[in-house]
Amino acid sequence: MDILAIIGAIFGAGAIAGGVLTAMSARVVAQYEKGLVFRFGRVVGTRDPGLRMLIPFVDRMRKISTQIVTMPVPAQDGITRDNVTVRVDAVVYFRVVDPVCAVVEVQNYLFAVGQVAQTSLRSIIGKSDLDSLLSNREELNKGLEIMIDSPALSWGIHIDRVEIKDVSIPDSLKRSMSRQAEAERERRARVISAEGELQASKMLAQAGAQMAESPASLQLRLLETVVQVAAEKNSTLVLPFPVELLRFLERSTPPEPTVGATPPASEPTLAAPESTAPEIAPPEPTPALGQGDTQAANQDGMRS
Repeated sequence: MDILAIIGAIFGAGAIAGGVLTAMSARVVAQYEKGLVFRFGRVVGTRDPGLRMLIPFVDRMRKISTQIVTMPVPAQDGITRDNVTVRVDAVVYFRVVDPVCAVVEVQNYLFAVGQVAQTSLRSIIGKSDLDSLLSNREELNKGLEIMIDSPALSWGIHIDRVEIKDVSIPDSLKRSMSRQAEAERERRARVISAEGELQASKMLAQAGAQMAESPASLQLRLLETVVQVAAEKNSTLVLPFPVELLRFLERSTPPEPTVGATPPASEPTLAAPESTAPEIAPPEPTPALGQGDTQAANQDGMRS
């Protein structure tokens, strides 16, 4: 009985020890992880997701996540190529593609990627203009991605994309940019107004030439203008009257003789003796109503 008890105790202790060793050697690798196995300090391989067994007290496993890591880049102060002080921050998306290189080649790949992103962002700021930082974000993102991805490839890390989040500029520069934009809009408004005046002048010239060929159209246009003015509730009606019609009526009206006018003498008058007194000229006949205007019109016609 004592021997059987001893044997049973030995088997029980062996089973317990085997269970403990099995528990110590079993490792579970998640679907989004890769298991990197070290045996006496040397990398012997990687383990895929699932339940994996190791040699107790000999193997050591380090799990590396293969998910995409979102790393914000702290805001960096820099001076652009056109000497403007700006503050730019960004975000980097990357993932581990080679766990061996990510663990062996670099001490801390997360810290290394963050430092490379900051230095690359400063370099991009110094090479770009302010207009490029504000408008050409896509090109700058591609250039920044290439700059970060070049050293990260040797670390077993792939940079998926890099995005510039915000560009902060001084308040004085913001006011200057707003004034510049306002002046630009004012310039465009003036150019558009000038183009409209030019097109209107061309159309008016064509309309004037066409009305000159048919005088009746001018009269119809005049009547239409009168109708438009009369349509409004006004107590005063302004009716344009051509001056040429007044001149035509003035020329066609014969001058009337003035009452008391002295007709010119036909007989010669005797010469008066010379005297020291000044001669008094006879009064000129007063022109009839409308006669002076007629003579002025005739003189204008002779001059033309």
